[in-house]
Order: sequence, then structure tokens, then C-alpha cells
Amino acid sequence: MQDINLGAIASQVLWAAFALAVAFGAIAQRTHFCTMGAVADIVNIGDWSRMRMWGLAIGVAMLGFNTMVALGWIDAGKSIYAGPRIIWLSNALGGLLFGFGMVLASGCGSKTLVRIGGGNLKSVVVFVVLGIAAFATLKGITGVARVATVDRVAVDLAASQDLPSLAAGAFGVAKPWAAHVLGTLLGGGLVVWALARREGRSRDVLLGGLGIGAVIAAMWWVSGRLGYVAEDPNTLQEAFVGTNSQRMESLSFVAPIAYSIDWLIFFSDKSKVLTIGIVSTAGVIVGSALVALATRTFRWEGFGSVEDTGNHLVGAVLMGVGGVTAMGCTVGQGLSGVSTLALGSFIALAGIIAGAVLAVRYQVWRLERSV
Repeated sequence: MQDINLGAIASQVLWAAFALAVAFGAIAQRTHFCTMGAVADIVNIGDWSRMRMWGLAIGVAMLGFNTMVALGWIDAGKSIYAGPRIIWLSNALGGLLFGFGMVLASGCGSKTLVRIGGGNLKSVVVFVVLGIAAFATLKGITGVARVATVDRVAVDLAASQDLPSLAAGAFGVAKPWAAHVLGTLLGGGLVVWALARREGRSRDVLLGGLGIGAVIAAMWWVSGRLGYVAEDPNTLQEAFVGTNSQRMESLSFVAPIAYSIDWLIFFSDKSKVLTIGIVSTAGVIVGSALVALATRTFRWEGFGSVEDTGNHLVGAVLMGVGGVTAMGCTVGQGLSGVSTLALGSFIALAGIIAGAVLAVRYQVWRLERSV
């Protein structure tokens, strides 16, 4: 058997992940890429520009991911999103909590990191509280409650829950072919929709949609291809180097924030090693800061009132609990997960959007009552 240098592979994976995260942060800062903002723009002023940017990013990520499946490079079933068990209640409820929380906290997990890079001190507080709440929901008190309640409500399938796997089983076709067809139809359809109106063809929308979507797809390649080891010499089993889940991963920003805090607190513990999630969290902040400084938009910002503080604290808790329960955030489920065409990811995404709409309407109601 050929000798495998896991250390060298891990180094390549982590540096590549960091570089892609820097690109993500830079693009998001430059284009104001924000799911919460996209929903608020539609509800408040009927502007679909940022939603088209998000739709374009999803479409590009779908096309990229499923092209790699069709080529035999990666398999959706080897991610956390496309297993045979659909925890639909966790996806829906967690998404709802996350969506509501991200509006209260002025942005989702990725937006929190981007805002930190731009000098927002409120987002530093959200980062810490979100991370603690997420870690508690992974391994602590809310984690025990999650496993004992909503996670038990599930549908078990005979195969992976991604649409290509289901189509392959139902129609007797090859999974790579099904991935190519479905990825092209759904991803291509989203791209066409995003570009159909003039507002979807502006420079920022094109840069944000194409750039973010390409980063998500590239991260799947880094984790699922570059970091893939067919036989780990230590376990004699296949492995994905540099991931927290031991499966292939793309960008997500709830559990990785928790793991980042854990790594910082227990830095002297040699069992705590850098992973794709941790370096990606740092990379987004760096990328955002570089653009903010270069464009002279870096501004220190703090809380404006007690109510503002309270909203951000509650929102951070809801995002931490909801994001882990839903198995991802607007990026983790809404981009990375949905790109795999997993049913649970679509359920989580619907919950996130519903929660965000409810929260925006709640804020409008509060504002009208105070006038």
C-alpha cells in the first residue's frame, strides 16, 4: 500500500479552505450578500435583487456539486445532509428558530462574521453567544433535549435522501446520470430565474451569486476530493481529512463557530486540531476585513440601546440552538445542503425563510406600535 502523508493532506485542505473562506468574506462584504437582508428587502420594499443573488448562488452551487457527482468525484451520501434518515421536524423547527433569530441579530452566522470584519462589535457578542448556544445544542443541555424530542421524529429511507439517489432507485437509472440531469434542471433553472430580470444582472448580483456559488462548489471539491483518503492507515477505512463530522463538508457557520470557540479555549489540548470549519470561520472575517479596509468602509459600531442588546442576545441564542437543530444555517443548509439536493435541506431552508418573514413582520409590528 502506498504511504499516505495525512499531515501534508491536512495542510493542503486547511489552506485551501482558508483561502476559499477569505474569498467568501471578501465577496460578501463587497456585494452585501445576506439572506436576512434579501428576505427583508422583499417584505419591506419589494426589492428582489439580493434574493436573486442568493438564488444565483444556490443554482451555481447545485450545478457545481452535481457535475462532480456525475463525474464520480464525490457522493452526496457521504455528507451530513444526505443520509437515509430525514429528521424533518428538526429541520423545520430548527430552521424556523434560526430564521427568526437571524433577523433579531441583524444577520445570520456568515453575516455575523462579515460584520465582525467590518468593525461591528455587536456581532462579536453575537458570535460568542451563538457559539455557546450552538455548543450546548451539540453536546450540552439543549443537545440532550434535542435528541430526546425533535430528532426522534424522522422518516427512514432505504437509500440516501438526495434526489439523485431517490430517482436512481425509483427509475432504475444510474445515480451519476440522475445527478447530472436533476442538477442541470434545478440549478440551471435557478440561474435562469436569477438572470431573467435586469435587477438580477447587476454587477453586484453577478459577483455575489456567481462568486459565492463557486466558493461553495469549490469547498465541496476540497473536502470531498482533495481531502479524501480511500484508506486511512490508522483505521483502514475511508476518511475525509480536516473535517469535524468525519464526512465531506462545505461551508457552514453555526457548529463551526462553536468549534472555533472550543479550539480557542482548549488550545493547549493537543486533541483540539484545526478543521475546515474553524479555518473557514477565521477566513471569512479576514476576507471581510480586507475589503472593508481597502474600501474605507471599516467602522466601529456598538449597541444603540438596551432593546438593541436584548434583540441581538435573543437572536444569537435562537441561531445557535436552531442552526444545530436544523443541521445548518442559511449557508450550511441554504447553500451547501441544498446543493446536494437533499430533502432535509429543502425543509430546513423553507423553515429559515418562514422564520425570517415572521421576524421581519414582527419588527414592523413593533415599530408601528411605538409610533
